Amino acid sequence: MESKDFQKTYDEYMQQGKDQARMEAAEEAASGTEQIIAVRKNEDEDIIAFKTSSGRELDYLTALEEAKAGKLAHIDVFHKYGRDIIRSEPDGITENNLDNLPSF
Repeated sequence: MESKDFQKTYDEYMQQGKDQARMEAAEEAASGTEQIIAVRKNEDEDIIAFKTSSGRELDYLTALEEAKAGKLAHIDVFHKYGRDIIRSEPDGITENNLDNLPSF
């Protein structure tokens, strides 16, 4: 019976996803869609504001509306706890996760 390297197969799959995500990120950046580059957190470590690649500072509700309208790259909106919540796209790139962005 042939032995398979399941971890190698999985690692290759994950790398392909990361490569695709980086390519799509570059395309979105070239298209002019704003990206979130920094966040502001409160004392509970909740994200309360966002800074975009054009220098705009958005409160949570404004960023939520812009994300729903597709004006912010790599941001998803989902409904949980009875409200809409902003999160970074699950693209396999940890560097662009909202919690990993610098503070402003």
